Formats: sequence, structure tokens, C-alpha cells
Amino acid sequence: MSTLTTFIQDNGIPRLTVEHLYLTGIAMGFAIIIGVSLGILLTRFQWLATPILGVASVIQTIPSLAILGFMIPLLGIGVRPAIAALFLYALLPIIRNTYTSVIGIDPALIESATGMGMTRRQILVSVRLPLALPIIMAGIRTSTVICVGIATLCAFIGAGGLGTLIFRGISMVNNKIILAGAIPAALLALALDFLLGRLEVLLSPKGPALER
Repeated sequence: MSTLTTFIQDNGIPRLTVEHLYLTGIAMGFAIIIGVSLGILLTRFQWLATPILGVASVIQTIPSLAILGFMIPLLGIGVRPAIAALFLYALLPIIRNTYTSVIGIDPALIESATGMGMTRRQILVSVRLPLALPIIMAGIRTSTVICVGIATLCAFIGAGGLGTLIFRGISMVNNKIILAGAIPAALLALALDFLLGRLEVLLSPKGPALER
């Protein structure tokens, strides 16, 4: 155990894990705020849905290293271009799930809410979003796992994170160093997905969706 502890400390795994969480957390924070807001906006202006979702889909088809490369001339090297790239990659699942779930609510429920005298904003907050929450959270969980994985490549542009160990191990042809970065990254993705799943259960409506 002491050998393992020494190995972890010598390679700075705790520090790199915190850096990895920082990159993922900041990018996901922006992606959730903008992605959910944009998804809701698209339900009001549906003619914008196809072009915006199309652009987000195209972004996700671009290879990760290419996106990071595009960011360097704009934002330089380090944390800022890494967060920008992760943010762009995280948008599609959140926007798509928010839009499809909110717009897919049973029209009969909306008519009932309208008949009860609820305003459009009340219907959104008290009916549409609570019912759409599981699908929205599924998009957030997907984006989070994607971000954790792509964040390992951000070490390539000097952003730190667990990818630092992976690239170091590759350059040294040292499997132990590679695994020291890859295993914590995989465990981090699983842990965040589990925690978000528990959060989804806690936030899901327990009673009737229609409330004044």
C-alpha cells in the first residue's frame, strides 16, 4: 500500500485529478446554462431548431484534436482553449435532449394547465421542465462523460489534467504511467455519471406535475 501511495503522490495524481475536474466542471457549467436555455428557446422558435442542432452536430463530428487546434490561434495555449473546446463538445446532447423532451410533452397536459389558468411561464416551470427533467439529465450525463474523456487530450495544449500522465507514459513507453492517467479518468467518468444519476432521482417530480 505504501508503494502505491508513493506512486500516486510522486506522479501527482490527486493534483491532476483536481485539474481534470476543474476543466470538466467549468465547461459543463457553461454548457448546462447555455444548452438548456437554448433548448428551451428552440421550443418557442422551432424554425431555428434544425440549423442550430445541425451546427452542434457538425461540431461533434470534428475530431477532438482538431477542435483543440482551432482554439489555439483564438485563445492561445492552456486552460481557456481547453474549456472552450469541451464546452462546444458538450452542447449537442444537452440542447437536443432539452428541446425534444420539452416539446414532446403530452399536449393534453398543456391544455389542462392552460385551462387551470396557468401562464406560459408557469406551464414551463411547473409542467414542462419537471416532466422533461429525466431526459435533460440524460443529456447532461452524456455530455459529462464526453467531457471527461476529451479532457484527457487537453494536456496536449498545456491544460493539465490526467491526460498529462497518459502523454508522459506514451513518450516514456511506460504502461504504468499511461494507466495511472487512464484508470483515474475512467473512474472519474463513472463516478460523475453515478452522482448525476442520483441527482436526477432526487430532482425528479414525486407528485402531480400540475401545480399552481
